[in-house]
Amino acid sequence: MPGPLLAKNLDFVNARIGALTSEIAKRHLAGNTTVILSAKHGQSPTDPTALTRIDDGPLLDGLNAAWKQLRPAAGDLVAHSVDDDAMLLWLTDRSQAATEFAKRYLLAQSGTGTDINVAPRTFTRSGLSKVYAGKAAARYFHVEAGDACVPDILGVAQYGVVYTGGTKKIAEHGGSHADDLDVPLVVSGASVPDGVRDSTRVQTKQIAPTILSLLGLNPRSLKAVREEHTSVLPVR
Repeated sequence: MPGPLLAKNLDFVNARIGALTSEIAKRHLAGNTTVILSAKHGQSPTDPTALTRIDDGPLLDGLNAAWKQLRPAAGDLVAHSVDDDAMLLWLTDRSQAATEFAKRYLLAQSGTGTDINVAPRTFTRSGLSKVYAGKAAARYFHVEAGDACVPDILGVAQYGVVYTGGTKKIAEHGGSHADDLDVPLVVSGASVPDGVRDSTRVQTKQIAPTILSLLGLNPRSLKAVREEHTSVLPVR
């Protein structure tokens, strides 16, 4: 059941959508308007009792220190990090040896974070369930190794882990759990049958070609649709 904060936000979204659809009807546009409702991401964990907050600062500081201990002339190994409920690291040394070093270090770390009530909660393996390093990280994202856009380290967090130096966060996004990835997707209005629920597996990237199709335009005019063979949503 939604807690007070989530219930408040759901009520807000419901009111705004109600205002939108009311205005559409007021302007006599309901007969030729389709509304698509979705979200760009979810949040994890949805179960607050699973939350483990971990301060990633000491983990990255320790990684940099361990790297410089082996290579006194080297600078910090971590060039940039994005840590929410996943860990993405770009390194100053992108060699496989360096990425494997980072992977081994992170999986060896344990410590204490906090739970939803700010009580101490221990963690192992830096809060990670799996780490993709170097070439493995590139394969995960289906790109060639060495692509500057791809992190050198991708750490898949254990369920409930959120990286933060504070104690206010109750969830985050960016990970690979169902809570992050599974979002509502509703298509309603003109050209759509009423009350139909389709169990077909779909993705939010199908929304764009669906809009073009509903407008009578060719979805394949989108480069991404052509390259990824993205189909329209099964709305008819």
